[in-house]
Amino acid sequence: MPRLPASLPACLPSSSPPPPQYVASLADALHYCHSKHVIHRDIKPENLLLGYRGEVKISDFGWSVHAPSSRRTTLCGTLDYLPPEMIENKDHDHTVDIWALGVLAYELCVGKPPFEAEGHSETYRRIVRVDLAFPSHVSEEARDFISRLLRKEPRARMPLDRVRAHPWVVRHAEAAVVAGMAALSVAGGAAAAASGAGEGGSGSSSAAAAPVTSAAAAALGGRAYEPL
Repeated sequence: MPRLPASLPACLPSSSPPPPQYVASLADALHYCHSKHVIHRDIKPENLLLGYRGEVKISDFGWSVHAPSSRRTTLCGTLDYLPPEMIENKDHDHTVDIWALGVLAYELCVGKPPFEAEGHSETYRRIVRVDLAFPSHVSEEARDFISRLLRKEPRARMPLDRVRAHPWVVRHAEAAVVAGMAALSVAGGAAAAASGAGEGGSGSSSAAAAPVTSAAAAALGGRAYEPL
């Protein structure tokens, strides 16, 4: 099973799902871990695996901790993905993984971590200040999504169970389903045509698959998105 490459997104194949699908898949996995009181504490591309259908699987639980009732104090993880509270030697909880999800989302969109700097000290300063800047090609929806995760105050970070309701994720999920349904429609129509031809051409086009509508894909949005 392949790992996400350390250099993103240039190393991903052209057929890969868009960044929001990777991020949503990882959010689901982290939400499950947190429901079991497990904090990973080292989310980064090198610790993520890709399944056959592009789903993200978490690996390397070396820094993880089972913390059902207490906050942690250990400074651990990877420099570019460290949250402000760790750098400032404050207690931390599961929201460090939410911060890391925001860093990963940025790296998937831009190709490098958001607080990358010449040396460790400057990187630390940028993280603590949440010195976040976006290139012009990053969409407003992506900026809003990432900014909701990269908040200095841990409790202000967007909960993982709201990730799939964000417009940036919903829009790409709908597009993926529409494309998949269109492919099925084409395949169904081709199969019906082939069947008709095999019966001497007497088949009719009524067996072709129904057209794809955006309404079917729109159902994926689930609950309404509530701005934070």
